[in-house]
Amino acid sequence: MRLLLLTLTLLLASCSGILTPHKIEIRQGNLITPEMRERVKVGMTRLQVKAALGTPMIADPFHAKRWDYLYRLEQDGELVRQTQLTAHFEDDVLVRLEDGPTLGDKQ
Repeated sequence: MRLLLLTLTLLLASCSGILTPHKIEIRQGNLITPEMRERVKVGMTRLQVKAALGTPMIADPFHAKRWDYLYRLEQDGELVRQTQLTAHFEDDVLVRLEDGPTLGDKQ
């Protein structure tokens, strides 16, 4: 019995270097395409912006006049793409759209 257990342990240990764990693709947030970005114009209402871009990833109660659209893509444990778009509102009307830093362009 001990010999069988030892043999199985050695076999499994020898295979551990060959097998690599599967790393899944992780997408988080709102993917904003250039076409979606072009549809949004200063002067649009919050409802119109939401219809064009979707519900924002972050609607901070401490910054009620700002919506943040964040997107992050990881493949094989590596950050492939990260984007940020911030919409600024005054009286429920879009006054400014800010593109944040973008990392990577693979999609």
